[in-house]
Order: sequence, then C-alpha cells, then structure tokens
Amino acid sequence: MKAPPRLQALIEEGLIDTVVRQLMSGKEAMVFVVRCGEETRCAKIYKEATHRSFRQAVDYTENRKVKNSRSARAMAKGSKFGRQEQEAAWQSAEVDALYRLAAAGVRVPRPYNFFDGVLLMELVTDVHGDAAPRLNDVAFTPEQALQHHATLIAEVVRMLCAGVVHGDLSEFNILLAHVPGEEGAAGVDEPVIIDLPQAVDAAGNNHAQRMLMRDVGNLRDFFGQFAPTLLKTDYGPEIWSLYQSGLLGNDTPLTGRFDRTHADVDMHAVLREIDDARAEDAARRLRMSTAA
Repeated sequence: MKAPPRLQALIEEGLIDTVVRQLMSGKEAMVFVVRCGEETRCAKIYKEATHRSFRQAVDYTENRKVKNSRSARAMAKGSKFGRQEQEAAWQSAEVDALYRLAAAGVRVPRPYNFFDGVLLMELVTDVHGDAAPRLNDVAFTPEQALQHHATLIAEVVRMLCAGVVHGDLSEFNILLAHVPGEEGAAGVDEPVIIDLPQAVDAAGNNHAQRMLMRDVGNLRDFFGQFAPTLLKTDYGPEIWSLYQSGLLGNDTPLTGRFDRTHADVDMHAVLREIDDARAEDAARRLRMSTAA
C-alpha cells in the first residue's frame, strides 16, 4: 500500500522498506504492518490524544520528569508549545516504559526505534504468523483462564518491581501471542502487554496504588468470566502491601488473599473511584464499538 506521510520519513531514513497494511486505528494511534529487511514489524503513529480529560492526564503525568526546563515551564503554563511538548512527553513515556520493562523481562513488544512521533516495534503474532488477537476477542477454558491470569499477575509484579504500573491494563490491551516450541515441540500461547503511554512511576506517583488496584481488578473480572473462583481473589492489595513493605520480589509467593484493617472511610477517594469506574466503562464501550 502507499505509505502514509508520517511513515514516508521512516522510509527515507531507511528505517522501514515498505508498508504492508493498516493493522488498526484508534483515537490514540494508528498501527501499520511494515517490512524492515527480512522482518515484519509494526509502526505505531501517535495521534493527538484529545480524548483524555485534563484530570486523567494530570493523574498519569504526575511527577514525570522533563529534562528541558523551557518545555517544563511551557507545559505548566498550558501554552500551545507546552501542549505539544506534553504530547511528545506522553509518547516518549511509552517508549521509555517498553525499554525499561523489556530489560526487566516483562513480555512486551520489543521496541526498535522512535522517530518523528512513530514507534517502530515488534509485531506480536499468533500461531499462523498473523497479528495476535486481543484477549477480548478470545474465549478460554477455566484452566486456560487460570493459567493466563497467573501469568499476568506475575507480569504485574515484575512491572512493579521495575518501578512501573501500567495504569490502564485490561483485556483490550493484552495480546495473546504464540511462542513456538523448541525442536519441533508444540508451542504455547502467552499474553503480551501493550499500550503503555499512561504508565506511571510506582514510587513517584500518588495515584499508582489506585491504578494498580484497577489493573489487577480488571484482570480478575475478565478471567473470572471463565474461571469464577478468581472473582474471590484479592491480589491487588496483597501485591501493594508487599511492595510498600519492601518484601515484593519477582518470585514472592502470593495467596490472592488480603485481610483489611478497619478504618474511617475516605469519601473523597470513594467518589473518585466511582468517577474513574464510569470513565473506564465509557472508554471500554467506545473500544468495543470501534472494534466492531
């Protein structure tokens, strides 16, 4: 197909050879399948993220560091240049998170390059070599649901140990990739976490705990459709408690149980959770209508 203008620059720079097809288009980005020599990869072209509310953007970008002081001042003032710099920082946050998490052993698409607002990365594929499906598009047996849920809880822990909380983890941004077996052995399907521009620093963001609870709750609710025993688990508070105590490691045994202490109710926090749940439900419905 004819290369979109945003990808033509990558062709001229020799970063990609040809554009094969468009993979998806959403409010945040368009993704294309591209050829780079003998490899097939994908190119994510970011759009201006006007669909995010100001409050949500502030929650996610709290305490994010900006190296250029002029950019930081402009972002604080909300000028046109500041908004452009804020969007560039939002995009580069995903690139930084991908490199950081890949180095920590988290299963995310391997990043290759970030050029002029385009992220070039691994194309996650299924058993046939086609683009891998999202979890939302797959039905599971109870055994598969338990296995994938355990894998993803371990990935959430690995991310947290690397200092990162995804912030928007759900069945809509996890792919089911096929991993070939060795020497003719049967391969396996494994989840791959995608879409990380909203990833937050676990230690530096005051909303990290709430976001982690929501991420883990989304996993519980989705896989609980196929394995109802998961609906009784409480991994989020257990993981965060261990993290806060300095006792969380990649191999820390988890029980899925947590004994809460009784304390005064923070009504502001409760109302905020309700607000977030409504916003997330609206976004989920939008994603489902777009996918359809």
